[in-house]
Amino acid sequence: MIGWLDCSAGVSGDMLLGALVGAGVDVAVLQRAVDAVSPEPVALRVEQVTRGGLAATRVHVEVADSATSRSWVDVRALLDAADLDPPVRALATRAFTLLAEAEAAVHGTHPDDVHFHEVGALDAIADVVGAAAGLTALGLDALTCSPVALGSGTARTAHGPVPVPVPAVVALATGVPVVAGAVPHEAATPTGLAVVKAAATGFGVLPSMVLTTSGTGAGGRDPAEAPNVVRLLLGTPTGEPAGDLMALVLETNVDDLDPRLWPEVLRRLLAAGASDAWLTPILMKKGRPAHTLSVLCTDAVASEVRRVVFTETTTIGLRESRVAKTALARSESVVDVEGQRIRVKTASLDGQVVNRMPEYDDVVAASLALGRPVREVLEQARRVSG
Repeated sequence: MIGWLDCSAGVSGDMLLGALVGAGVDVAVLQRAVDAVSPEPVALRVEQVTRGGLAATRVHVEVADSATSRSWVDVRALLDAADLDPPVRALATRAFTLLAEAEAAVHGTHPDDVHFHEVGALDAIADVVGAAAGLTALGLDALTCSPVALGSGTARTAHGPVPVPVPAVVALATGVPVVAGAVPHEAATPTGLAVVKAAATGFGVLPSMVLTTSGTGAGGRDPAEAPNVVRLLLGTPTGEPAGDLMALVLETNVDDLDPRLWPEVLRRLLAAGASDAWLTPILMKKGRPAHTLSVLCTDAVASEVRRVVFTETTTIGLRESRVAKTALARSESVVDVEGQRIRVKTASLDGQVVNRMPEYDDVVAASLALGRPVREVLEQARRVSG
């Protein structure tokens, strides 16, 4: 399944939550993830509203008053300690990393020293983590986003009045197709844009798909100029060439890195948003053993992936090539093995299931909890999944 986000009226965290719930994601999925991270009670309340005459879903994030100002170090500790599925944690971490880097660029400081103020509040933590849980639950093969409306005019922040788009949004918008939009106020918030940039596999027009469902998420305002909504369209790709199925391959040959570091390099590349990362043993000049590091990623995360390669390895250059990617339609379900939750990915071709595979990390965790061999739990999960 693939998705397309229509952000022509802007984007915020609560608008994304509304679009996800409107598209069929159970709000309980979002609430569980929020509960796992938030140090204080946060409630998600769903309301059906209209914006510009369009029916839409609004998700209210209800929190008690809190004067706590959290830094990126504080938020990262909450995410690391939370009982979240790894893909949810990785996506939420990417979004908050982008936020921290943008705020650091604006204020001339280091990301670890950034105090988020607005985006560090409990409601923003709920927006990011809830959206990450909802997008992960959809199990999308690709998520394309329209050009994002940023707005115009002036907004008030903890630092006083600032021009729109606000500086943090400008920093986040680097590499993202943007427009001002029809509404003369802040249309894109830092939280919403960070989630979109972290999750999108590409930007452009609606990709060719057989539409299966959609969701319309509402913001708090109801301006006269345009409906204040984000739309999420979901469907199966038609098989026609589409920009969202293009990818980058980044490669470099490395012969002087301590081999014990490679597993962590690969992990950090995947956490940065790479679709895949792998090593190929090679022989270089003078017969020196080495590895070719290959990374598959989208344009949306290429900058962050390059940064990880250059900071975590000893290479000083990268080769880049663009490739077409053909992917089967995939979906994700959960099976129960003696009380243990194990995710299962199912791949289909022309509507027929061609592969069904339990998530190995879940299988290992279940085997440890049950005190049984991994191979037995894997086989049982395969049988239960059908």
